[in-house]
Amino acid sequence: MTSKNINSDKVVDVVLIGAGIMSATLGVLLKELSPELSIEIFERLDVAAAESSDAWNNAGTGHSAFCELNYTPQLADGSVETVKAVAIAESFEISKQFWSFLVQNNLVGSPESFIKSIPHMSFVWGKENVDFLKKRYVKLQECELFKEMTFSDDAGQLAEWMPLVMTGRDPEEKVAATRMLLGTDVNFGALTRMMFNSLMTKPDVDMEFNQEVRKLKQKDGIWEVKIKDQETGKKRTIKAKFVFIGAGGGSLPLLEKSDIPEGKGFGGFPVSGQWLKCVNPEVIERHNAKVYGKASVGAPPMSVPHLDTRMIDGKKALLFGPYAGFSTRFLKNGSLLDLPMSIKANNIRPMIAAGLDNIPLTKYLIDQVRQSPEDRLDALREYLPAAAMEDWELETAGQRVQVIKKDAKHGGILEFGTEVVSAADGSIAALLGASPGASTAVSIMVGLMERCFKVKMKTAEWKSKLKVMIPSYGKALSSDPKLASSIRAQTTEVLHLRVTE
Repeated sequence: MTSKNINSDKVVDVVLIGAGIMSATLGVLLKELSPELSIEIFERLDVAAAESSDAWNNAGTGHSAFCELNYTPQLADGSVETVKAVAIAESFEISKQFWSFLVQNNLVGSPESFIKSIPHMSFVWGKENVDFLKKRYVKLQECELFKEMTFSDDAGQLAEWMPLVMTGRDPEEKVAATRMLLGTDVNFGALTRMMFNSLMTKPDVDMEFNQEVRKLKQKDGIWEVKIKDQETGKKRTIKAKFVFIGAGGGSLPLLEKSDIPEGKGFGGFPVSGQWLKCVNPEVIERHNAKVYGKASVGAPPMSVPHLDTRMIDGKKALLFGPYAGFSTRFLKNGSLLDLPMSIKANNIRPMIAAGLDNIPLTKYLIDQVRQSPEDRLDALREYLPAAAMEDWELETAGQRVQVIKKDAKHGGILEFGTEVVSAADGSIAALLGASPGASTAVSIMVGLMERCFKVKMKTAEWKSKLKVMIPSYGKALSSDPKLASSIRAQTTEVLHLRVTE
């Protein structure tokens, strides 16, 4: 991945800003669909996948809506809404199909190098929460993608599923859990770097590190991308037909610099995070699951508490959290001026309106920032009653920038998902937002191509190639049980996943 001397008069087909999972996914998709495309990738850090795609920065898990309770809110009438959970579960199945294609075509290493089987569980306590979890389970059983989920409110059964969580717990306490053995843990950092390594073997693909994009300007239908080399200070301009801004928290400032009408009115609300990382090998070995609970009132989705078994750099790790915090940085390696510099005349009203509508979130973040080590241990002991402080240490997680957008009714709203913003002519697109992010990267990038490469996406050539990469493309797995079962069986085999105990 060495820098090349690029002719400033040359117009490249695609510029990808940011070397994370989104850019890697889009780059591989486009190069497979049109091998003749020229692609330039620019990253401001000195390594790929060092921000949101890194395993320590929250993105090291397979969000498939099996266990994340914030994707299944309880409505005012007591019923449980599952639309978002079903959509995310389907998106994750699409990701697994694409990753299977990468494995089968030797575009990445062995599946074990980036994906592992790990049970996904939702765990609650208290009669009201147990009732909610049972309703959620029953509702999700209506969808084929959740048919393999099991439910139990038997303490003995739960002790077999998650012994650490049940050790030291009051035997009179009402508890319940659901379990999906098909759950996974994904190291998106490893996957991202493998995809970029594969891309770099293709003709007309170049990737450069320590390159900061400073300005974006469209002239006669072509984008002029101004870049500064952070090591030498040298500045230059690259011309591109299409630009993707996949810079995580850094996407909003670059979208603002593009000056496209579609980007007006967007703001960002940064949320930082911390993990408690287990340092006792005996404790790590006794837990083997992703166990999610219910979020506190006002908590952002990224702060849904969970006891998380992960594989990081080939070693088993156990994390609890994340604990939310606040920083004005948009990136873990960003500037404290990121938030104030992002406030413009066209987004100040939506940002103020969203702030006034989210007072509980502000209070929650203040409380989280003020937490003592003892407070964090108390939160851990709700999931691990026998937890000892000496077994855990604090680890800084990544930054998330939640999307603020204009809203006719409220003036501005805070959204906790991802948002693709693209120009009317399809020449530039930016990805804003966070969770579930990486796990649904393939669906998000296919949707982006449907916006920005409309003509090509309708051709028989691209459609047939997409169906090779994503066999279910154009069909809804959630409403086709036979297809869902068939696809899942295939990806489970190719990715070497385990569906039995």
